[in-house]
Amino acid sequence: MPGLIVKFGDYPLHHGGVGAIRSLGRLGVPMYAITEDAYTPAAASRYLKKAFVWPTTGTEDPDHLVEGLLRVGRRIGRPTVLIPTDEEAAVLIAEHQDELAGRFLFPHVERDLPRHLASKQGLHELCVEHGIPSPTAAFPRSYDEIVDFAEKAVFPVVAKNREAFLRRARPAVNGTTKIATREGLLALARGWGEHPGVILQEYLPREEAEDWIVHAYFDQDATPRAMFTGVKVRSWPPHAGMTANAYVVDNPELADLAARFIKQIGFTGIIDLDLRFDRRDGQYKLLDFNPRMGAQFRLFESESGVDVVRAMHLDLTGRSVPEGEQRAGHRYIVENIDLPALLAYRRSGYTTPHAPARASGTELAWLAGDDPLPFLTMLTRFVRPGTKHLYQLWRTNRRGSTTGSGS
Repeated sequence: MPGLIVKFGDYPLHHGGVGAIRSLGRLGVPMYAITEDAYTPAAASRYLKKAFVWPTTGTEDPDHLVEGLLRVGRRIGRPTVLIPTDEEAAVLIAEHQDELAGRFLFPHVERDLPRHLASKQGLHELCVEHGIPSPTAAFPRSYDEIVDFAEKAVFPVVAKNREAFLRRARPAVNGTTKIATREGLLALARGWGEHPGVILQEYLPREEAEDWIVHAYFDQDATPRAMFTGVKVRSWPPHAGMTANAYVVDNPELADLAARFIKQIGFTGIIDLDLRFDRRDGQYKLLDFNPRMGAQFRLFESESGVDVVRAMHLDLTGRSVPEGEQRAGHRYIVENIDLPALLAYRRSGYTTPHAPARASGTELAWLAGDDPLPFLTMLTRFVRPGTKHLYQLWRTNRRGSTTGSGS
């Protein structure tokens, strides 16, 4: 049964989509993808049967996006497994299950749950409700409430967009922003408008913390069919953004925490969780819940050859998912962002205690001997604008002292 990579928005250099195309395509699954244009790395993969060029922003009317998906489905002509790569796609699929179910296969989940989980405020509320540790947070509705918060807060604090997955022309903050002083917060808040769409969160100092990842697939009974844990070694921007380098590390405590939370909320499908272990109190604090495949999902594969995308495809097509332990010590590197991340981390002196001294194997995000064109396409598109973009991210990081996690 075919698979379709569903992505909304303009981010052509997405290694997660390429990873999913290769993962299923190598097993003979006909793979299709929605792409920004005909020259993206995903479109260049030898394992892609067809790219449907459909430029979107992620801000379109949902009915327009649903009709576009159905149009793609009619062109494929067969029932197809949907593989969303961003929150906009995951939320749209969940909220329009009835319209999409006749032509596509996807995990059926409570309609509003993915939107709630992708929201910073919604996730925090669910964590409080179910006893899952998360950073202390406030959700001011006006500038006056921010002033009140500033009088009592312990600085530094972290500011994030409350509904981070909604694409906006002018977000309140650029990513996860560390704010050092009361005066800095009030100055920044003056530009947030009458109704600030932000979350103000407890700062978890990186000197006393470790960034961990959980990827898993849960069936219709919210039972894990594939569960993986790992530690993030580097990200870009440093300590705040997309995974650049990570290792598979066994962590039964973290796996149990994730499985318990998923069972409580009744989620089904692929998850990508970012957690920060706070050594001051010994708790894993949930920072982000991505109700879809994470860009670095190919870090994780079981000894039986199952990753979360393969697990979902097997389960949705009525087949059993082979059991197997994760490949502990395996490493994942995103070539175009790991080098600048390495330089930044060496400068800061930060190290990850749980990273193995030597990798048992390495998975590269872009370069693959059996599928070289996505890597070459990435280089072509990345070199000039990519260097400028990396510099802008670095400057933003230096000015804002950002901290946090991302996919």
